[in-house]
Amino acid sequence: MRIRIAHESVYRYGTPAKSAVQLVRLTPRNHDGQFVARWRIEVSADCKLEPLEDAFGNLAHHFVVDGPVSELTVRVEGEIETQDTQGIVRGTLEPFPPSLFLRDTPLSKADAAIVEFAERTREAAAGETLYTLHALQARIFGEFAFDPDPTNTGTSAAEAFALRRGVCQDYAHIFIASARHLGIPARYIGGYFLRVDGTVQQEAGHAWAEAHIPDLGWVTFDPANGISATDAHVRVAVGLDYLGAAPIRGARYGGGGETLAVTVHVDQARRQNQN
Repeated sequence: MRIRIAHESVYRYGTPAKSAVQLVRLTPRNHDGQFVARWRIEVSADCKLEPLEDAFGNLAHHFVVDGPVSELTVRVEGEIETQDTQGIVRGTLEPFPPSLFLRDTPLSKADAAIVEFAERTREAAAGETLYTLHALQARIFGEFAFDPDPTNTGTSAAEAFALRRGVCQDYAHIFIASARHLGIPARYIGGYFLRVDGTVQQEAGHAWAEAHIPDLGWVTFDPANGISATDAHVRVAVGLDYLGAAPIRGARYGGGGETLAVTVHVDQARRQNQN
């Protein structure tokens, strides 16, 4: 499948900022089942995009904008060729051993309620790792309500679990916290998803998780949709949690009244005929 993506983030400041510093993780890598046909990053300000590779192997860019800054737009656009790999991740850059992804973070730490949830799910799955992970995914998908209102990028797994609702990143954090408590390495994945209902205009990118299983390697789980990743998923960044894979992180100096408007367009592109 060939997926076309356009992602635009517009920052506006009621009082202009003196300067802004941003780190952008918005460039996907090639791996088995994913090939970047074309990709472009644009920033509205006059600045230099410095490419880098972060500790997790994510392709990123850093830039500094001198003010006054009243509006700043970051836009990416491109096309990705994907193939369904049955949820198995291969050919990715792996700078760390799977055991690193047993490490808790404030956003992905299991509290007592998640511990009970995870252990009861494992018990029902007779302790088999792959079945347990699929059961965790099915329970999160079935028992939680998708609702963007109560949560934000700083919502922890424990907070979202208590609410029994949230967005894709909350679902991923709950899954990761559960898996890590059970001794299964798990990590956060940020990217895009071509929705099966035909919706192309989205309010944000997508998030899911990967868990490491002996003899299989990294396996994908998308609890927000109750499925493993397919050729409808475009993998962009990996981290211990959302903050490690955030599309854009940064800071401004001075200014105030910041607002952010995000638009994401994901649809299926037509392949050009080769003559």
